[in-house]
Amino acid sequence: MRFAVVIEKGDDSFGAYVPDLPGCVAVAATEGDVRRVIAEAIEFHLEGMRATGEPIPEPHSTVEYVEVRSAA
Repeated sequence: MRFAVVIEKGDDSFGAYVPDLPGCVAVAATEGDVRRVIAEAIEFHLEGMRATGEPIPEPHSTVEYVEVRSAA
C-alpha cells in the first residue's frame, strides 16, 4: 500500500501526517528523519487498526503540485 504523506517544515523541525489515516503523525529534526519516522508510524498505525478489528482504508488521497503565477 502507498499512502500520501504531507511533510511540513517548521521553524526547527519537520512534521508529517497521512491524510488517509487521521491521527497518524510524526515529527523529527530533519526531513530525512521525518520520512523514516512517518513510514514507521504508518506501520504502527495499521498494526493498531488490525489489532482492534478496524478496517484498513484504501488510500485515496493524491498529491499534485499546482503552479500559480503571482500577480505583479
